Amino acid sequence: MSEIELAPGKRARQAYSFSDIAIVPSRRTRDSENVSTSWQIDAYKFDIPMMAAPMDSVVSPETAIEIGKLGGIGVLNLEGLWTRYENPRIPLGEIASVPDHQATRRMQELYQEPIKPELIKERIAQIREAGVTVAAALSPARTAALAKVVIDAGVDLFVIRGTTVSAEHVSTGEHALNLKKFIYELDVPVIVGGCATASGALHLMRAGAAGVLVGFGGGAAHTTRQVLGIAVPMATAVAEVASARREYLDESGGRYVHVIADGSVTRSGDIAKAIACGADAVMMGSPLAKAVEAPGKGWHWGSEASHNSLPRGERVHVGIVGTLAEIFNGPSHTADGSMNLVGSLRRAISTSGYSDVKEFQRVEVVIHRA
Repeated sequence: MSEIELAPGKRARQAYSFSDIAIVPSRRTRDSENVSTSWQIDAYKFDIPMMAAPMDSVVSPETAIEIGKLGGIGVLNLEGLWTRYENPRIPLGEIASVPDHQATRRMQELYQEPIKPELIKERIAQIREAGVTVAAALSPARTAALAKVVIDAGVDLFVIRGTTVSAEHVSTGEHALNLKKFIYELDVPVIVGGCATASGALHLMRAGAAGVLVGFGGGAAHTTRQVLGIAVPMATAVAEVASARREYLDESGGRYVHVIADGSVTRSGDIAKAIACGADAVMMGSPLAKAVEAPGKGWHWGSEASHNSLPRGERVHVGIVGTLAEIFNGPSHTADGSMNLVGSLRRAISTSGYSDVKEFQRVEVVIHRA
């Protein structure tokens, strides 16, 4: 990777976002009906390589069920309003209606309500009873304390998600999460992130992660770059973590760890580009917050927006474009890549001559800065 000298003694690597690259079709094309978009992580197979991010504006138990029935995965935020309030519709409505200048402070207040273990069990049971795969997320800070409740409730996929997650967290406290010990003691697959470098990803893979979330600071509702100065353009980040997966595949004697792009996936073309860079699937927030069924009702925010001392996100208005079914499978009523995400991915794969997601990771890409 080329480097640029900022000044004597300080160099910077050149990196690229999804908007900086484009996919190059091959000499062959095929009908989109002959393309498979399925993927599998551990024993769980899904029709589409798309996960709904654990954000209160996107995933409720009801939308997790609907997304599961549509072939994707809805990841419920177990530190959100759903596990703090018996009736979360009341605080959701307040967040959607509060003026902009009061939004951050009011969200901080609403998220001070304690997490209730009995609500974790109730929400997970509701999703499980619908017969779809149950995926739920905790931050690294609360994983050790709440993990047993989550596992006992019957989660299928355990997601540990934070702005930056490492397998070597240094702390003087006695309760820092030992990620490697924690993962190996569980009987369920664990997806961990975010990370954005090959070295960081390798540590998570060696800790036993079944999947690695790639990205931080790049979401529509995040302000991590402005607050912390941290961000890595996603095309480079995904490609670098995919290279780490190849290295770990050889090192481990064939253990395959899934790479999931989590950030800056805002349009259908970004999904195709993420897979072209080496991702097995994508995790999305804002595209699904635009659904009629989304709990945010046209507004979108992440857990970072309510941090009690250092918010690194904000409430943003994304509007409503259609139902979840239309956003995933069409028909589309817009030409901006916000609807029929699965159809768009099928078309990108077929136009490039490939037959499935795994093959499509080999497609040629070029730098294409507008």
